[in-house]
Amino acid sequence: FYGPDWKAYGTVDRTFYAAPLGASVKSFVWYSPKTFADNGWTIPTTWPELLALSDKIAAEGKVQPWCVGFGSGDATGWVGTDWMEDIMLRVNDAATYDAWVNHTMPFNDPKVAAVLKEAGKVLKNAKYVGNVSAIATTTFQDGGAGIVDGSCAMHRQASFIGGILAGNNGATIVTPEDTDVEGGITTFYFPGVTADQRPALGGGEFVGAFSDRGEVGAVQLYLTSPEWNNKKAALGGWFSANKGLDTANVADPVNKNAVEILKNATIFRFDGSDAMPAAVGTGSFWKEMTAWVAENKSDKAVLDAIEKSWPKS
Repeated sequence: FYGPDWKAYGTVDRTFYAAPLGASVKSFVWYSPKTFADNGWTIPTTWPELLALSDKIAAEGKVQPWCVGFGSGDATGWVGTDWMEDIMLRVNDAATYDAWVNHTMPFNDPKVAAVLKEAGKVLKNAKYVGNVSAIATTTFQDGGAGIVDGSCAMHRQASFIGGILAGNNGATIVTPEDTDVEGGITTFYFPGVTADQRPALGGGEFVGAFSDRGEVGAVQLYLTSPEWNNKKAALGGWFSANKGLDTANVADPVNKNAVEILKNATIFRFDGSDAMPAAVGTGSFWKEMTAWVAENKSDKAVLDAIEKSWPKS
């Protein structure tokens, strides 16, 4: 009931140990259906269309195309790493993503440089984001506030930000069809380079067995079944990548979209920085992505610094 990418995450040396359970999705663009409808904008289905829409919004001059915040205290910069990971899955294949994460490919490889260049088309474009350096000091909690009050059009962030914007900014989570709700926000898929390329970035939980007993295996098997997944999802606030999960049992419109993204994903990968050595994944990668926007540090200098920081052993 799960795709090969999910099975691979629970497998070590060709032995399957851990069954997938819940999931999360990061490949989202948050927006206001009312703002889009009022301005006659349509949802982009490819990366080039997303950039073209950003150009159109910028040219109209009524709304800032994107709002972004990297600020997160000692963890400032992680939002930038998420952008890199999502775009890495779009401009390169799964093997390249894995080589980047595992460092069998250098961090300053031309393929990584191409990803940072694509990210810069949004994040270092003042026509899209306003004051680029302010991204570093805007908290991730405040980063999406503009989609609620209508001052910005789009915000790339994982599913959790909806609850923050609802609590802090009075947003209401709506469906894409709810075009008359002030402060209503929802999501569309952060698109691939082509419409039929649908990579997804996210996370998940797994059920591992600590005893080789029949009843333990039976529980693992039951927790992977469509029956259990549909019952669990119907309780609310939860979803999985189980291919038997019926979206009719997922009430929240953002979670419903997440299930569709997972079902249709051509590639699924976990957050890359989480799997890197701490000196990089929660160290130089965060620091250098912050310097990239705060100090206008060059792409080459950023990638060279991260490569240099990778532990030798």
